[in-house]
Amino acid sequence: MVHAQFDNTARQALAAKAVDAKIRKDLTWREIADAAGLSVAFVTAAVLGQHPLPEASAEAVAELLELDADDTAVLRTIPVRGSIPGGIPTDPTIYRFYEMLQVYGTTLKALVHEQLGDGIISAINFKLDVKKVADPDGGERAVITLDGKYLPTKPF
Repeated sequence: MVHAQFDNTARQALAAKAVDAKIRKDLTWREIADAAGLSVAFVTAAVLGQHPLPEASAEAVAELLELDADDTAVLRTIPVRGSIPGGIPTDPTIYRFYEMLQVYGTTLKALVHEQLGDGIISAINFKLDVKKVADPDGGERAVITLDGKYLPTKPF
C-alpha cells in the first residue's frame, strides 16, 4: 500500500541514519544506486528524504545499509518534499545554486518561454545528472544537466 507522510521528521532521522551507514561502510552514492537499480541522482534524493523508493529498491538499499524493516517502510513512503529550510541557504554549495538562480533565473525563464511557450518544466517527470569534466584551462568543471518534461499552460 502507498503511504504519504505529513511531517518530514521520520525521513530526516532516516536520512541521518543512512548517511552514517554510508560513511561507516565506505560506500559511494553510485554503489547505493546500483544496488537499488535506479539512477544515482534519484536514489541519493530518495535516501536523503525527497522521493519514495519502489519496494525492491527500498529493500536493496536497506540491506546494503543494514537498515531495519521500519526504515525500509519509511524509504517507501511519499515524503514531505523540500530539503532546504526557509531563508537564504548557508551551506556554500547549496548557496551557489541559490546564487545561480538569483543571477540566471530570469534568463532561464525567458529562454524557456521563448523556445517552448508559456508553461513550466516538471520536477516530477525529471532527470538529473552531475558529471566531472576536465577544464581546458586547468582544473575541473561540473556539468549539471536538468532534464524536465515541459508542461504547457492550458487555458480553461
